[in-house]
Amino acid sequence: MATAHCSTLLHGLSQTPQRLRRRMFVTWTPDQELNQVRQRSGADMKRKLEWYDLVALGVAGMLGAGVFVTTGRAAHDVAGPSVFLSYLVAGASAFLSSMCYTEFAVAIPVAGGAFSYLRVTFGEFVGYFGGANILMEYVLSNAAVARTFTEYLSQAFGVSDPKLWRVEVEGLPKDYNSLDFPAVALVLLITVCLCHSTKESSIVNIVMTAFHVIFFVFIIVVCFANGNHKNLIQPKGFVPFGVEGVFDGAAIVYVSYLGYDSVSTMAEEIRCPSKSLPIGIAGSVLIVSTLYCLMALALCSMIPYNEILSDASFAAAFRNTVGWKWMGNLVGVGASLGIIASLLVAMLGQARYLCVVGRAHLVPFWLAKVHPSTGTPINATIFLGICTACIALFTDLQVVIEMISIGTLLVFLLVANALVYRRYVKLLDSSDPRPTLLFLALLTSFSIGFSLSWKLNEGNYWGLALFGISTIGITALFHCKMPCHQGGTAEWAVPLMPWPAAASIFLSVFLMASLDKRSFLRFGLWSFLVTLFYALYGVHSAFHAEEMGVERGSTSEGNHVDQSFQKQQQHAKGDVV
Repeated sequence: MATAHCSTLLHGLSQTPQRLRRRMFVTWTPDQELNQVRQRSGADMKRKLEWYDLVALGVAGMLGAGVFVTTGRAAHDVAGPSVFLSYLVAGASAFLSSMCYTEFAVAIPVAGGAFSYLRVTFGEFVGYFGGANILMEYVLSNAAVARTFTEYLSQAFGVSDPKLWRVEVEGLPKDYNSLDFPAVALVLLITVCLCHSTKESSIVNIVMTAFHVIFFVFIIVVCFANGNHKNLIQPKGFVPFGVEGVFDGAAIVYVSYLGYDSVSTMAEEIRCPSKSLPIGIAGSVLIVSTLYCLMALALCSMIPYNEILSDASFAAAFRNTVGWKWMGNLVGVGASLGIIASLLVAMLGQARYLCVVGRAHLVPFWLAKVHPSTGTPINATIFLGICTACIALFTDLQVVIEMISIGTLLVFLLVANALVYRRYVKLLDSSDPRPTLLFLALLTSFSIGFSLSWKLNEGNYWGLALFGISTIGITALFHCKMPCHQGGTAEWAVPLMPWPAAASIFLSVFLMASLDKRSFLRFGLWSFLVTLFYALYGVHSAFHAEEMGVERGSTSEGNHVDQSFQKQQQHAKGDVV
């Protein structure tokens, strides 16, 4: 059977151009995502989560990753004491993106997150590309957070140098020769827990998150009590790296907000998605943004930014500056628990993303299976757990963290574009999408122009003024001239469209432009690889499953191809099997 399947795929490679034309822009309806596609997993995920579960999941997913992974590096190298403004800018962008996510999550409450939202709006390839990038961000950020766990755990036991807990191997390349076995053990332990049950994992998370928030408030109070406002302006002022440093720092710390995206992937496991999702997503972003800003400001008030260590910055600050060794140990304990909660949520979300991509047959279908007794995507959970553990074992923190923000920002940019297209074209059944597509193209182009003018920073103020005014002007013109679907009364909808989505697009582009060249080079390589995988495997697998009825392991309902989908395919006929 496997040989015959491989032979069929190899035979189809000669028809790749035709199949790409047919499959790349095929869209699904929300009803198909909610019913036909979801049934392919063989069993439904269990609806047990409430709004407070989502708030706790969102807070836990963001808190551990943000403060304990990126704050020290951003403050010391890029932003200085103004790093709290970096968190504020990143938080504003994340809040705007979360509004776009919320509308999609309420309208399409499936576990696929951005993959599903983009697929029903722009087609299969855009959905696949967005899903591949968000999965990359999850795996890399989880690996980075797991390695940070080792640093803070060593601080909890009074070991100031985390290298003592790692194994140096001669002969391996630099940045890949420090083996982190505690990080691997943590990832594998969480993987086992997530295979068991989502609700039980959520209960554990709620307890840990409550402790974590109390611990954060305690740290903030103690930092300010031992701080000095002079540290905020010494040695080189409050903004030592200039305004550019604030935005460069925002691009680095933006990965701290990846956790709210995990909340949207819980949509199939929520009792009342339309009420719980807006509270869970927006509420967690606002709570975390407040804590991030206060924590960053408190750290910089206690110790000059140029003395902040990149690794385990909070624990080291108490141990080396204030002289409170016990407090450094306590911070290590609290940070370790926060990182565990963060990993729990992020790994929960990444498995559901891969599960839904598997339902679309864009990756091997066995990854889509949901265990009938536990109601969890067990295959996807195990596979991604192993991938995360492997990266956490070998790869230095700095290497993985440079790749994280760019893919996240790109996906959030695509979701904001998709929301505009949905409200102005899809929901209005518009026969002419060209005005909306032109607006999105111009808005993105003007945002790129403004961002590059800012980045070059050569007194090019006319460029900033030109592109800034053009961005506002094109949005105002579109708002006045184009009719917008206002959303149904039973669903949550983003208000004041298109302004929130346009602002999200602008900020995403602006923050992406703040990243360094290496990030774009690595992202370009990743994009090439995932596109090649789609062309060599994904498009052919999806073609055979959707258009030739080869849905192995599906239920009888899953084998049924919706009439509207059949019409799309008949309209595009011309491929030779």
